[in-house]
Amino acid sequence: MSTVILLRHGKSTANGSGVLAGRTPKVGLDDTGRTQAEKLVERLGDVPVAELVVSPMLRCKQTVTPLATALGLDKTVEPRLSEVDYGEWTGRELKTLVKEPLWRVVQSHPSAAVFPGGEGLAAMQARAVAAIRAHDARITAEHGDHAVWIACSHGDVIKAVLADALGQHLDAFQRIVVDPASVSVVRYTETRPFVLRVNENGGDLKGIVPPPPKKKTGRGKKAGDSDAVVGGSTGR
Repeated sequence: MSTVILLRHGKSTANGSGVLAGRTPKVGLDDTGRTQAEKLVERLGDVPVAELVVSPMLRCKQTVTPLATALGLDKTVEPRLSEVDYGEWTGRELKTLVKEPLWRVVQSHPSAAVFPGGEGLAAMQARAVAAIRAHDARITAEHGDHAVWIACSHGDVIKAVLADALGQHLDAFQRIVVDPASVSVVRYTETRPFVLRVNENGGDLKGIVPPPPKKKTGRGKKAGDSDAVVGGSTGR
């Protein structure tokens, strides 16, 4: 299977405002976010990106636009990678939400959290993981096992996908940190995912590019594709 770069959108006009924006329309990138989007072109310049899949939210589309232009790629909009539907919590101030009984559930038992008039975090994880795995299978079929692609989404959505890849219960996903414009990388195989990066905010990403295909064994199967390295990876 292929390798997915989970890209969180750049800093938006809502980040740091003290308001839960959620799916509020027309929330775009601020000046910092636009700079972060431009820098992605250099950060990912040595990565052979096959496809760009993006949440329908404006801030995600704006984040990948410079990269899409530089790479000559179209953006595939995927509704299942959209922000959490916070329902009646959308647009409310965080300082008031922390007083709600549901806040503690979101923090310590998120798998049981369902936002009034919105969706549950478990439902969000299910649709996001299904989307990532479906696109990964499609891109693998179209571009080969060693394809690399980008999915641009939101903090909680990416954390939920990472929790699944790590084999963690959703109740532990709040332990994962995903900053604006950060990248996290997962390589899927026939038997398990491998998490290569989490919350990477800079540095060389050439190391995430899969090596050339290995020779097949006598059993007609690529040797070691789904096997963990005993003793730890030796690097690239």
